[in-house]
Amino acid sequence: MTKQCFVVQGFGKKTDYTDGRVLDLNASYEIIKMAVESAGLQCVRADEIVHAGTIDVPMYERLLNADVVIADLSTYNVNAAFELGVRYALKPYTTIVLAEEGFKNPFDLSHIVIRRYKHLGEEIGFREAQKMMAELKAAIQTIAGKPQTDSPVYTYLPQLQPPVATAVVTPAAPAAAAADGGGDSAAGSAKAMLDAAMQKMAASDFVAAKFFWEEVRKVRPADSFVLQQLALATYKSKQPSVVEALHAAQEILRELSPDSSNNPETLGLWGAVHKRLWEECGHPECLAESISAYERGFFLKQDHYNGINLAFLLNLRAVQMLKSGNADEAVADFILAQRIRKQVIRYADKLLDCTEDANKKYWVLASLYEAALGLGDSQAVADWDGKCRAMNVAEWMQDTRVQQADKLQALLSEYARLRNPAV
Repeated sequence: MTKQCFVVQGFGKKTDYTDGRVLDLNASYEIIKMAVESAGLQCVRADEIVHAGTIDVPMYERLLNADVVIADLSTYNVNAAFELGVRYALKPYTTIVLAEEGFKNPFDLSHIVIRRYKHLGEEIGFREAQKMMAELKAAIQTIAGKPQTDSPVYTYLPQLQPPVATAVVTPAAPAAAAADGGGDSAAGSAKAMLDAAMQKMAASDFVAAKFFWEEVRKVRPADSFVLQQLALATYKSKQPSVVEALHAAQEILRELSPDSSNNPETLGLWGAVHKRLWEECGHPECLAESISAYERGFFLKQDHYNGINLAFLLNLRAVQMLKSGNADEAVADFILAQRIRKQVIRYADKLLDCTEDANKKYWVLASLYEAALGLGDSQAVADWDGKCRAMNVAEWMQDTRVQQADKLQALLSEYARLRNPAV
């Protein structure tokens, strides 16, 4: 029977809140999986487990029974640390701890061997990936061939007897998998649900995407990436109404503590939800909350998406100020919006050559396009518009960019008219 390796790790993009860096843990997992399989073991992560009902049963089974467990503590993932503690309590040996090199070792882990790897931006470079894979493969083969106690529990309590391994229960896949028309039992796994959610997002089918994200959420209820995507699908579904969908997305995002978060994705979504609430309801507090979120996302992380939306809302507020007779505040907001667009161009321009993901690259181009539009650079507008249209991305992404450009042009025209009513 093939030996099993269970990987304890979050999935998707996670923010290291000690320094604000975003790491793509799926990129890490791809390398871990290649190393595990090249060492002759079968590799599985929690989101790949086919199960019915709660994920807790198969997760604890694997923490007890797996021949090797690899725990990646990068970004200080609380779930990963908890599951590592459970493994240490259940098994005296064959546990490997990983962390990205920026991970600062807490005091209580200072006596544990942590193998380091290096992210370059959100991804892992080719040379680093090769190095990490070779070292991890060698470590797996060593500990699997000649197990030695590595659990601090059994190191300091040598008289302790580990529990007896149990038979792994593999329940049938949940019936919800049939919602996408598939009868394959693997479609019931969280990984299949995740893939289905991403496919529905790409197809602009947000109602279906919301369903699948909710299924993934049952497996990873505290995962920030899942909550972010669920919130996005929820407000874009516009079901049962636009306003109700926005309020539902708002409640999902509250779980990510947007008031204190420094995650640009969370702040961008929080800003987007309140921006759309302002458009629907016109409540001043929604506009203020949206501006506050985008400000933090831009100034904390120089995030182009937050920045370009902040500039738009400053123009919007400038128009509101002119309508209320506060010309000085209006001019201040207008000038600040132009300065932010120039900063967005500087930040986003540097990202183009190092951004390989098509969707991410599209949003960088979209920010450059909108910044040029706001600054009145017609030649740059035409150039960036052509590059955006040439990108093979979801239709809703192109529509969002065009609709936003129309709104910005109308806003700038209204500002000019209010500033010079005689013209």
